Amino acid sequence: MNRELQTIIVEVEKAVVGKREVIEKILMALLADGHVLLDDIPGVGKTTLAVALSRTLGLTYNRIQFTPDVLPSDIVGVSIYNKDSGCFEYKSGVVSNTNLLLGDEINRTSSKTQSALLEAMEERQVTVDGTTYPLQKPFAVIATQNNVGTAGTQLLPYAQMDRFLVRLSIGYPDYEAQMSILRDRQSTDPIGSVAQVVTRDDVLRMQAEVRAVTAKDSILDYITRLAMASREHPMVEVGISPRGTLFLDRMAKAHAYLEGRDYVTGGDVQAIFHDVCAHRVILNQKSRLSGGTVTQVLNELLETVEVPDRRQA
Repeated sequence: MNRELQTIIVEVEKAVVGKREVIEKILMALLADGHVLLDDIPGVGKTTLAVALSRTLGLTYNRIQFTPDVLPSDIVGVSIYNKDSGCFEYKSGVVSNTNLLLGDEINRTSSKTQSALLEAMEERQVTVDGTTYPLQKPFAVIATQNNVGTAGTQLLPYAQMDRFLVRLSIGYPDYEAQMSILRDRQSTDPIGSVAQVVTRDDVLRMQAEVRAVTAKDSILDYITRLAMASREHPMVEVGISPRGTLFLDRMAKAHAYLEGRDYVTGGDVQAIFHDVCAHRVILNQKSRLSGGTVTQVLNELLETVEVPDRRQA
């Protein structure tokens, strides 16, 4: 494993116990310059994980609690008239001057406010009254949504779901992890012991190194065949989008980088396939009524689409 990333992961684990795989995947997503959707039950450490990552990576952190009364201007900012100067002045929103934004319970706000994030997530900029304001680099969103207590929530539109590089779930800790959580918090909060390991410039450097990881045509062909097979599958109404194939490539490069390699293999694509694609595939009505699942479809794709030979990858 990449030693620098190993050090980061160990530091985050001071606050988030027993969830190394999730930490690795979120870190990979950030290095792939993508956004993360955490879909889980309340109280499993989603906020703690985001704070620990921001501290370890030396990133400017901001948080917004989404509620029905949150407005688009809270996200992107607003122009306010200054009577002294006689001009409108831009007052920044929560995405400005932020490297890592935690959007907590994003499904509890209106569709209009959810959509206000789209330009920021896709283009790393916001536009207010015809003026465009670039965001800091790096900029990443970790959005959470709870799958229980859904009264009053707004489903994320597919166009916004497709903007998230991965959808992950933290899940309950096992017995040993739960005991460690209880012991560690008897007198202090472990988040205070999380130290900065790298700087913002280091993160930008690592993102550039991830982009430079080699994905040969055999790998690009494999990703393309997986996407095409998903679109032609008899159980699927909406398959993997072109954006999804680009994200598969980026996340596979990040996985190879985590493993300490400068080239992508078919195994890298397989390792992150479910996380990148599960929220992009929509089953048709017949499949849903018969009890089919997206996981079943993705597993079938991995089993039937030929993996490129490692020597060619």
